[in-house]
Amino acid sequence: MTDPVPEPGSEDAERSDRRVRGGEPDAFGSPYRLLSGAVVPRPIAWVSSRGPAGENLAPYSFFNVVAVDPPTLMFAPVATTTAPKDTLANALETEAFVVNVVTADLVESMNASSATLPPDESEFEHAGVTPIEADRVDAPRVAEAKVSFECELSDAIEVGGSTMVLGEVVYAHVDEAVTTGGKLDTEKLDAVGRLAGNWYAGTDDRFEIERPP
Repeated sequence: MTDPVPEPGSEDAERSDRRVRGGEPDAFGSPYRLLSGAVVPRPIAWVSSRGPAGENLAPYSFFNVVAVDPPTLMFAPVATTTAPKDTLANALETEAFVVNVVTADLVESMNASSATLPPDESEFEHAGVTPIEADRVDAPRVAEAKVSFECELSDAIEVGGSTMVLGEVVYAHVDEAVTTGGKLDTEKLDAVGRLAGNWYAGTDDRFEIERPP
């Protein structure tokens, strides 16, 4: 007995029309293209740090929360501890950094800070933002950021050609404009997320779903 032919326009017909291709991660352009295009939107860690060459500011979209007790964040630069770039080198040297949250009003400055600059040129100045000393750690923070997390280095774990940097949040700065009743209000924080290529996404298209018991 043969299976019945699905009616045109039915859900079964739509499923039968799908073509799903399998393969190794590099079969879809590149592993980076596949991951950065599908794991979206990704929050952006705008990391400020200090090292022998001075203050540094750079964005990283491989970033997220790891734990709440103790409060721990993670960002992962494409660099190793044996050949670190500025942010990673600074974090390893001072065991400190600040994660600044990127909002819509700062997205152009964030993008400008990703430029490759000479060692003696400041990303803060190039991006048009103000460095201000952190309260608890040896690093600057972005004065214009609505939210900033001062972090002490917990660990740095090499994963292939990248390094997962873990930092415990020891102090936070939150603009009162994005709070309600003294608490952070998600609806007031217009954070920006990273997509793929040159694309970004805002957080103004929100919807709410009640979690099941």
